Amino acid sequence: MLGHLYDRALGGERCWIRHEDGEVRPLPTHRWLGARCPGDGSGGSDDGCDEVFDEAVTQLCTGPTIELGCGPGRLIEKLIQRGGPALGIDRSATAIRLAGRGGAPALLGDVFEPLPGTGLWQTVLLVDGNVGLGGDPRRILGRAAELLVRGGRCVAEFDTEVIGVRSRWVRLESARDVGPWFRWASVGVDSAATLAAQVGLTLTGVRLVGGRVIATLAAL
Repeated sequence: MLGHLYDRALGGERCWIRHEDGEVRPLPTHRWLGARCPGDGSGGSDDGCDEVFDEAVTQLCTGPTIELGCGPGRLIEKLIQRGGPALGIDRSATAIRLAGRGGAPALLGDVFEPLPGTGLWQTVLLVDGNVGLGGDPRRILGRAAELLVRGGRCVAEFDTEVIGVRSRWVRLESARDVGPWFRWASVGVDSAATLAAQVGLTLTGVRLVGGRVIATLAAL
């Protein structure tokens, strides 16, 4: 999810995600920016529940925490405010700039390139769909395992509407522009235990919060 459209969406332009099968969904920029969504009265996860989800996620973070694909850094900012060491990684210069404005330390870079503290992090965060990064959840979870100290854990969000792993081509669009196709995966929580085991992690817990599901995967 890179490029000028993503950056413009963070700046306020209305954008959406188009899947190769024709499915279209709004880009949840309000969530990444930490803004409370007005909701539609349906009681779903967009009806004022994002703050509850963010609180639940950060409560699961212990010790030094690194977030892969941190975006504008709302979760890193919250962790820093609590006095915990935390760092975000993202490939968007706009996201890194916004994170810095909010007081969230974040580095511009690829999560698969060398990162500080490899093998020493107590918590790795993968939320907001980032477990599907590049269309390959096994690869990103393997990267999380590399970053973790023994006894640490990956806190990952999985999809509540998908069974198994659904990897598709997607692209960003706006009313006046169309971005390039790239791979992304939707990953059902039913796959969490198997994927974790494939990279040396162990599923130790699953929690449903405001219609969204969080799993903890331990590096035992």
